Amino acid sequence: MSTLEVRLRPVAEDDLAMFRRFVTEPGLIGLDWTGFRDAQAPARRYATDGYLGEADSRVIVEVDGTAAGFMSWLAQGFGVSRYWEIGIALLPDWRGRGIGWRAQAMLCDYLFTHTPAERIQATTHPENIAEQKSLEKAGFTLEGVLRAVEFRAGQWRDGWMYSRLRNDPPPAIHRATR
Repeated sequence: MSTLEVRLRPVAEDDLAMFRRFVTEPGLIGLDWTGFRDAQAPARRYATDGYLGEADSRVIVEVDGTAAGFMSWLAQGFGVSRYWEIGIALLPDWRGRGIGWRAQAMLCDYLFTHTPAERIQATTHPENIAEQKSLEKAGFTLEGVLRAVEFRAGQWRDGWMYSRLRNDPPPAIHRATR
């Protein structure tokens, strides 16, 4: 059992340097690297709403008082129904330490407590075994394959869809991380 204290907190201005790294350092975000992006976009978004918008938001994943990465959630819809799609990006030094699944479970708890959403979903790459295990440990269920859903590294690739419903059994989270 990890003794690391994991918590989620709102984005602060000091976190913008980390966001700029994710859009300017090839490979830092792992398989989700899609090329260089506007390095000033994080500051503009922060100035708009502090990354806490109605349809999409971000929070910092903090471990023992240090920013380790971020989590995002985006409103999606199916017919007239809305649900959340979440994502996580941890800096390389924080990966593989049991932080991701706890942060994902904590974000689900937060969204189920503060919004009426019935469903939270997340996608990952078929080759990202670590993220698949993390999602399952956070209480998500694999729903299936999304064929040719992403253009990456010059070709169309499949994605895997996971979901967690409000009434699914919650994962066992170490009490010190809540």
